Amino acid sequence: MCDTYRKESIETLSHFKDKHVIKVITGVRRSGKSTLLLMFRDYLLKNGVQENQIIFLNFEDFDNERLLTPHALHSYVKSKIQPNTKTYIFFDEIQNVENFQRVVDSLFLNKNLDIYMTGSNAYLLSGELATLLSGRYVTIELLPFSFKEFCTALGQEGKNLSLSEKYRRYVERSSFPYALRFADDRKEVMDYLRGIYSTIVLKDVVSRYKISDMKMLESVVRFIFDSIGSPVSAKKIADTMTSSGRKIDSKTIEKYISALQNSYIIYEAKRYDIKGKQCLKLLEKYYAVDTGLRFLLLGQRANDVGHILENIVYLELVRRGYTVYVGKLDDMEIDFVAQNEAGNTYVQVAATVRDEATLERELRPLRLVRDSYPKLLLTLDDDPTGDFDGIKRMNALEWLVE
Repeated sequence: MCDTYRKESIETLSHFKDKHVIKVITGVRRSGKSTLLLMFRDYLLKNGVQENQIIFLNFEDFDNERLLTPHALHSYVKSKIQPNTKTYIFFDEIQNVENFQRVVDSLFLNKNLDIYMTGSNAYLLSGELATLLSGRYVTIELLPFSFKEFCTALGQEGKNLSLSEKYRRYVERSSFPYALRFADDRKEVMDYLRGIYSTIVLKDVVSRYKISDMKMLESVVRFIFDSIGSPVSAKKIADTMTSSGRKIDSKTIEKYISALQNSYIIYEAKRYDIKGKQCLKLLEKYYAVDTGLRFLLLGQRANDVGHILENIVYLELVRRGYTVYVGKLDDMEIDFVAQNEAGNTYVQVAATVRDEATLERELRPLRLVRDSYPKLLLTLDDDPTGDFDGIKRMNALEWLVE
């Protein structure tokens, strides 16, 4: 399995193996964090680590309920540590343990322990843990399957499918790994996604943030999902809700959005002034963690090809390690300014640019960028790759599987 999909994530974990930092894997529920830990455990066993050197605990397993208090967990782990050799500790869904921060902080003092842990919300890295372990942990954010991973995971089923047919399945069937098991039964996929959505909203949002108006929260989720690729503000959402007879203020909307981000169900792209080289604080854009969830909530309204492609490209840039902004250039916009240590990559996304006027509209802001960083125009057109004054035009699906 390690040799097929999730290969990059396994390589990242192996890079940090035996380094005295805590490896924290975060991401939306059911994105495959537990499976990744199991895969990495198998990787260790295949590479010389003995079974008695591994402590693996899933805190959503009822068998481990007795270990959900800090003293019980600490005592159990201490009793299993192997003397004079490295012990590998895997804590899956660690946030279910009361005061887990203290346990992790104490175990970290032992240099013969290599600690890996997962959690399904950003709370894992907030507050006391971040304070106690400042500079002593690395985060690996796991999203549901990329398009490339999805194509690989299709296996024999996808052998006779074209890239565009695989993309259609990816968009409609969902990128959550387990959804692949439901073949082409759309009802089963939607039922599965409904369970994921309910769990995220109830466990990670409503309960943790003590939100009383669940219907309003769901209205906000629908509004954001319906607005992917469009500038959104808390005030705009509040005004829309109020005008439809459901009064709510901007601060409450901001609280909802923050909770949804911390649960990894939505992602934010702030605006970036390319000329001024600074981040702007107004009119962010939001993207859904999975387009299948968007279909679940919006039905056929979600079938807007250009915005779906933009959503998928955004998530792919995040997977590839970029910090992603929406670019502002005077009165024009570049879909994404993707930044890493090497500099910027400018990306425009469009369903098609076969119409000459559309092509020129998409190229114009890229042509006005005066630096020499890479510039990409990604579309679903299957025309040959082209070059326009240094701007590379590519088929988006081929780019996604690079």
